[in-house]
Amino acid sequence: MKKIINAPEDVVKECLEGMQMAYSDTLDYIPEMEVIVRKEIRDKVAVISGGGAGHEPLHAGFVGRGMLDAAISGNVFSSPSPDRIVAAIDRVNTGKGVLMVIKNYSGDIMNFGLATDMAELDGVQIDKVIVKDDVAVPDSTYSTGRRGIAGTVFVHKIAGAKAETGASLSEVAAIAREAADNIRSMGMAMTPCILPAVGKPGFVLAEDEIEIGMGIHGEPGVEKTKVKTAKEVAECLLDKILSDYDFENSEVAVLVNGLGGTPLMELYILNREVQKILKERNISVHRTLVGNYTTSLDMTGCSITLLKLNDELKTLLDAECDTPALKFY
Repeated sequence: MKKIINAPEDVVKECLEGMQMAYSDTLDYIPEMEVIVRKEIRDKVAVISGGGAGHEPLHAGFVGRGMLDAAISGNVFSSPSPDRIVAAIDRVNTGKGVLMVIKNYSGDIMNFGLATDMAELDGVQIDKVIVKDDVAVPDSTYSTGRRGIAGTVFVHKIAGAKAETGASLSEVAAIAREAADNIRSMGMAMTPCILPAVGKPGFVLAEDEIEIGMGIHGEPGVEKTKVKTAKEVAECLLDKILSDYDFENSEVAVLVNGLGGTPLMELYILNREVQKILKERNISVHRTLVGNYTTSLDMTGCSITLLKLNDELKTLLDAECDTPALKFY
């Protein structure tokens, strides 16, 4: 295993400390709790999210104006504990309430639920939005129902923008749920990732083999197949997405996401094919993001996300934001 680390047990803490040092003018770090928070705590609904480390820039990379107020990290591919989540709530709650954006994995559901119970005992208003955008499989041993993957970034953006307007907790939660309902994603893996504490791949793919529908923790996909061209990958993933939800004759935002080890050159080639297919299907693209937004350590592969837009979702998507991983001006 070749990684730029000091000790496997310190990777999460040192990663977050390094991020805060890079953005010390806008971000704070809560030691021992593995929480990144905005330095500027505004009098509004707070939007928080979190999950296991290893998916950077998710979640801490999206903390800042117009998106998240706090992000809570667990260990690599492990849910954060309830006490960490409560520490984040305590830091960002101003009395207007807190919205939790949670990916649909059993550990996250359980721990954010326990944190909700603890915070509500102290009088904090909490609401939750569950993101389950992965169309690869209807269910998973890692979650109850569909997995939450890269589409979570769009929910962060929409909810954060709505909160910045001074909207109430119920209003922020409602638009976040609407966004989550309008999002579909699917991915594929070409190579496994190596967890720092393990030092070896979590699964095996042959040199000429890829897995369609692979989850961001290495969960099984729907099929192993031979390596495909960019055009074939785009067709395969979009066929599943477009058959699951009615995007025809609509306007969408597109996210072509890398899993950590895929060169941008390849992601842009994939985006070229995605845009051609959407045009053929009479689907208008309002905005496109290409890059590493929800990764799986050093896994090579990609995912495609579509968000169906209406006027309000488009306005909130386009609103200004300033975070380490996403800036709109």
